[in-house]
Amino acid sequence: MSGPLIPYIDGASYEIPLSFLKYLPILGELVDPRHPPSIKPFGTLVAIGVYVGAAITLRRARQRGLDERLMNDFIFWVVATGFVLSHMLDAVFYHPDRVARDPMYVLRIWDGLSSYGGFIGALVGGLAWRAYRKKPILEYVELCIGAFPTAWIFGRSGCSIVHDHPGAVSNAWFAVRYPPSELVAGYDGRYDLGLYELVLTIPLACACHYLWHKQPNRANGFYVGVTLTAYAPVRFMLDFLRISPTDAAAVAADPRYAGLTPAQWACFAALGTGVYFLRKTWSAPYVRLGELAPEEPVANEAGADEPGPNEPKPEAPRGD
Repeated sequence: MSGPLIPYIDGASYEIPLSFLKYLPILGELVDPRHPPSIKPFGTLVAIGVYVGAAITLRRARQRGLDERLMNDFIFWVVATGFVLSHMLDAVFYHPDRVARDPMYVLRIWDGLSSYGGFIGALVGGLAWRAYRKKPILEYVELCIGAFPTAWIFGRSGCSIVHDHPGAVSNAWFAVRYPPSELVAGYDGRYDLGLYELVLTIPLACACHYLWHKQPNRANGFYVGVTLTAYAPVRFMLDFLRISPTDAAAVAADPRYAGLTPAQWACFAALGTGVYFLRKTWSAPYVRLGELAPEEPVANEAGADEPGPNEPKPEAPRGD
C-alpha cells in the first residue's frame, strides 16, 4: 500500500508586510500595526470566482441582446441572497446545537457556508428580483447557471486549500496527508471532498463552454438541466465519503438525517429539477426572453385545423 500521495496545503492567511503599506499613503495610515491586514486564500478565490462567473454571464447576455443593466442587477440579487442564506441554512441544518446555544450565530454570515444553502439562497434572490422588477427570469437564470461551473472551480479551489470539507480517514493513494492531529491511529490521510469536487467540476465547466460555443441559442432551461443533472449524483456519492460522527477526530462531521447528510437530501430535488428541464429543452427551440413560444394548431373533431389565436375566424353563413 503506497498510502496517501496528495500533500496537505496549509490554507492559512498571509499577512501583508507593514513595510509595503508605507507605499499606500491613505490605507497605510488606517492600518493598526498590531493587527496587520492579511490575504485569505479562501475569500480571495471565492471573490475571483464570483467575478469570473459574472463576467461570463454578462458577455453572454450581450450576445443574446439582453439588457446588461438588468442582468447585472439580477446577478447582485442572486449573489447577495445566496451568500446570506448559505450561512443561515448551514447554521440551521448543519449546526443546530450551536444555534440552540447561541441564536445570534445565524446572523454571523462570515462564519460557515453551505453550497446547497447558497443554491437555495440564489433561487430565493432570483424570485425576489422577479417580484420586484416584474420581469421573467428564466433566461437570466439560464445564463447564470451556464457560467456557474466555471465560477465553482474557483470556489472549490478555496475549499481544497482550507480543507473545510474533510472526509473519512483513508490510506488510499488519492487521500490527502492531513496533519497527525486530525487523523486516527493507523491512517495517514483523509478524503478531501472539496478537492474531489473541484476536479470533477472541471469537465462540467468545459462541457458547458463547448455547448455554448457550438450552439449558443439553446432553449432556456437547457443549462439548468445539464448542470443540475450532472452535479446532483456526483455530490450525492461524494457525501458518503464525508467524515463520520463516530470518527475519533470528528470535529467537523455533518449531521445525518435518516442516514443522509442535508446535502444528499437536497440532491433529490436538484436531480428531479435537472431531469425535468433537460427533457423539456433537449430539442426545443430557443425563445427570446419575453416572447411566447409558437403554438401548434389544434385539430377539431373532424380533423380540420382550428384557426390560431391571432387568425380571424370565418364568418358564419347568413340566413336568407
